[in-house]
Parts: sequence; C-alpha cells; structure tokens
Amino acid sequence: MPSSKSVIVVGAGISGLACAYRLRQRGLDVTLLEAGDAPGGLIGGTRSDGFLFESGPQSFQLTDALSAVVRELGIESELQTADAKAPRYVLKRGRLEKIPMSPPAMLTSQFLSLGSRWKIASEAFRHSRPPTEEESVAAFVRRKFGHEILEYLVSPFVSGVYAGDPEKLSLKAAFPTLDEWERQYGSVIRGAKMSRSVETSVKSSTSRPSLCSFSSGVSALPQALAANLGERFHATTKVTSVAAASNGFALSTSNNSSATTLSSSAVVLATPAYAAVEILRPFSPELAIILAAIAYAPVAVVAAGYRRKQIDDPLYGFGFLVPRAEKRRTLGTIFNSSLFPGRAPEHCVSVTSFIGGATDLEIANLAESEIAEIAYRDNAKILQISGPPVAQKVWKWNRALPQYNLGHGHIVESLRAVQRETPGLFLAGNYLEGPAVGKCVENGYKTADAVEASLNAR
Repeated sequence: MPSSKSVIVVGAGISGLACAYRLRQRGLDVTLLEAGDAPGGLIGGTRSDGFLFESGPQSFQLTDALSAVVRELGIESELQTADAKAPRYVLKRGRLEKIPMSPPAMLTSQFLSLGSRWKIASEAFRHSRPPTEEESVAAFVRRKFGHEILEYLVSPFVSGVYAGDPEKLSLKAAFPTLDEWERQYGSVIRGAKMSRSVETSVKSSTSRPSLCSFSSGVSALPQALAANLGERFHATTKVTSVAAASNGFALSTSNNSSATTLSSSAVVLATPAYAAVEILRPFSPELAIILAAIAYAPVAVVAAGYRRKQIDDPLYGFGFLVPRAEKRRTLGTIFNSSLFPGRAPEHCVSVTSFIGGATDLEIANLAESEIAEIAYRDNAKILQISGPPVAQKVWKWNRALPQYNLGHGHIVESLRAVQRETPGLFLAGNYLEGPAVGKCVENGYKTADAVEASLNAR
C-alpha cells in the first residue's frame, strides 16, 4: 500500500523533472519514471570532433524560477550568457537583413516599407476591438499591421518558437498577452507601454539576459535535476497504463524484458500529450480523447561544423529566420559558436538549422541524409559556404512541438475540468502553458504545488 504522500511522475522532460524536484523539496515521497534512457526529452547533446551539437533547444531565457533552480542545483558557475545585443537576421529577397530590435529602430530602419512603419507608428493612436470569434495569429497581424509584417517578422518568429502555422495558431492560446492588451486597451502598443510601466514600478533590478546556456549545453539542466533526484529517478521504465487502486493508483510498467505494477497516492503524467493518450485510454477514455486532439509538428535538427575559412559570412549574431515566402525549407539557423564559447574547436564554427514544422509536414518522411542535404544547400547559398561540413549530426523528431492551434484553449479547459473529477491525477507538459524551458519549469512547479495541496486535503 502506498504511503499517503507518495507520488509517481511519468516523463522526465523539463516539466516532469521540475515537478519531481519540487515535490522532493516539499518532502513528498516521489518517483520519476522515464521511458527513454536519459532525462530531458528533446533536450540532449553530443560531442563530435571537438564540436558540441545539441538535439533540441540551443538556449533558454533565464526566468526567475530558472535562475533559482540553477543556483539551488549548484550549476551557476557553468551558466553562459549570450550577448543581449547580438543581432538577429531574416532572409529577405535572398539576402540576410538585420531585424530592428526596438520600436525606434523599427520605425527608422529600411527593413520595412514606409506603409508598414506607419501602421506600427499609428497603432498606439488607434482603438480596435477584437472579433468575437477566436482569431488566428495571422488574422490578427493582418488586421492590425498588414501582410508585410506578418510575412517577414511574425511568421518567421512563430516558426522559430512553435514550429507553427500562423494561419492555424491561436492568438489567445499562443500569445495571450497580445490578446489581453487589445481587449483591455484597444492597442497592443499602449498595452505594452502600460505593462512596462507596471513592471518598472515593481522590479528595480536590471532586466535579465535574453539567452543563456551552460558550458556543456542546455542538457546540463535536466542532467542536474535528475542527479538531484538520485535513486528516485528511473530511466528505461515505460508506463503502459494507469488504473484506480485502493488509496490511489496502480501503474503498469515495463523495463527491458520485465513488467511490474507500482502504486502511489497521486500520479503526474508529464509525457507528451500523445503518450498520455495511450496511458490513459483504459482509465479515462474522455481524457484520452481530449488529449488526442492536440496536434504536433515534426522538426528536424541539423547541427554542422565547418572550418572558419569555409564560410564568407562573419556569423556575427544570433542567427537567421527564413520566411516561407523565400521558398526554402530551412526554418532558421543559429550561429552557436558565435553565441557561446566551447561550441567548436579553434579556427572552426558551428551552426544548427531547423527544418519542418507545421508548414512542412513532409519532412517526417525524409531520410536523415536528405534532411542534411537540404540544410547544407540552404546554408551554403545564404552564408556563402564552400565545401561540406567537417562534422555533422541530424536528429529527426516526428512529433516535436505541440501546436497551440485554434481551439487549443478550449482543449486545455476541458482537460482541467475532467482532471478535477479525478482526484490525485495531474497533467503537466509543454502543451499546457507554453513550450519554453522556463514555462515548463513553472508548469512543473505549479503542478507539484497542486499535488501537495491535494494530498494534504485528503
């Protein structure tokens, strides 16, 4: 029989790791189960011929919660900070153009046409009302700012964050702050100004750096979280189903050739939505049906190392995004060795490209060699590269990122409603409150707090 404070967390992505870590801090008897052989989910890395290549996120924004956990885990000395002023580029008519990163720069730069700049400048003096029905990101931007800003600023950004299609992505689900600002102030620029005024009055500290990593890559965070859990973390342990049991739940698990049943007072499913569907189907068909409605987009990651002399472009900055109008399959490329030290050997550079997303589902059907050739061909043209890479690694994730498409908010509300009817069962993951590393940590913490409150109430 499980103790009254026993919890099993299923899935060792960042959300599950953060949840288990928080539960352990609160003194609960927690066990974290992971089907794969390492923690982190898509976050991982490998060293090849002196290059550090990463399989998922290449950096993260240092939120308050992340800053605290990095300090608590004792890995603060490994933290690396990218230059906050590092320029970002967009491919426009075949050439890389620097993205203006401030409102004054946006209005004075030739990056946008005069008409688009006027729409930005005048938006604060106009008052608009959102439509009554749910609006896509693309519809919102066209209505407020026009097609050019959608094509060359917003769409590439959406591809970079969600690997999503702005025509399908829900504004309210993916960018709730923009929706709120228009509803409250009639203008997103006025809303942004009011928000900054409030933040300035509350926070006296300087703003945090925009991008961070660790000397061994982003995977240092999940590795440290798993190490902190010690024997409470079990890899290569797949949960196949969950069922009600006396005083809690019974989980059927398999590990290599053996199978066993584990008991706990509470269960947190921190797997991707599609994995939770299979686990929950016998126990709660209703939850399984709702979770199955969440779409995922495929993404391929191509990391490549070159000799410095092979590339004419100086690679100064963060990297570049590629609008779909440019007719290239690469979504964007990051200049890893320009952002953080230790990514490439001396006299070499490293870049990482992302291909696929919701606007290119066919990428899931291509071989890794074909995907690598696409990335090489696009980058060779854009960055003036001569010759093949000296080192390369490809990862293909057929279901990489959940899509916050139209109706996603209703899906989450339905999940929460059904979940409330099943005391002791909780959901966590990047399909609930955002895919960013910081958001996943916050979601894991909130879930752990809810678990503790539920067990205490019993």
